[in-house]
Amino acid sequence: MKPGKITHTIALILSSISSLFAHATPSKAEPTKIKVSKKSQKSSEDLLLRVDPVAFSPGYLSSAPPEPGERFPWKKSIVTTVFWIGEEPSANNPVPNRASSWDKEWTKNYGGFDDPNPARRSNYIPVNFTPRQNPFYCALPYNDKAATGHRPEAPRVVPWFNEAYQGPAVSTCKGRWIAIRKGNRTVYAQWEDAGPFRTDHWQYVFGNERPKPNLNKGAGLDVSPAVRDYLGLTETDVTDWKFVEFSEVPRGPWSTMGENNTFVINDRKKGAELAEAPMRGGGPIVR
Repeated sequence: MKPGKITHTIALILSSISSLFAHATPSKAEPTKIKVSKKSQKSSEDLLLRVDPVAFSPGYLSSAPPEPGERFPWKKSIVTTVFWIGEEPSANNPVPNRASSWDKEWTKNYGGFDDPNPARRSNYIPVNFTPRQNPFYCALPYNDKAATGHRPEAPRVVPWFNEAYQGPAVSTCKGRWIAIRKGNRTVYAQWEDAGPFRTDHWQYVFGNERPKPNLNKGAGLDVSPAVRDYLGLTETDVTDWKFVEFSEVPRGPWSTMGENNTFVINDRKKGAELAEAPMRGGGPIVR
């Protein structure tokens, strides 16, 4: 080989080695922007929070496969915070909870301020009024509704979308039952708001991602004072949760009150059917 060719070959080899080292050198990642608002986020109230990528939760799965005979898996070790209807703004909750993502008159329709102070509560409800909705409620960081109709991915990602669909104005998520457990206790609550902080994280709510980082230690579930009291939670705690079919929900303090409560609705239907039964077949039964 001629000297010129040898020199050219060596130069190519050195260039390749330099290129390899250059690709192996880690570059500093740009901070990621995520949408953040209050515990019960409204799409029109989004804020931008700059989060360093290294602050994201570990990439392990949030749920294991469902157990035999179950449709939905448990989401395990989820940071859980307490919120309440009528909650005023605070440093970590910049927007009040007078409305929910699905009810502009949430406080009014509930019947008032769901006071979280244990000294002013009894039997899982405030002492000064009886709620008109189920006091066992929760929030998850997804809202299937858009300004008009539903979000474009909703029919694909909400597992029960087709069976629950009642038209473009009605959420298919509102009122859905979930089970929440802490230790050896399990409570059941209805999904009544979107949060904490996000309304778009379907990959966590319906998939295997972990909750995104936020001002409340990466919380992925908000629960009502009634849920807190039943499970004995602190203001920031860790629980497991999963979606459940209504047929899987046992009777308990979560089944006794509320115009939105599936138990109350079904019991009234049965009562109406029993009252109408004597009228069938030619007139009332005289005893």
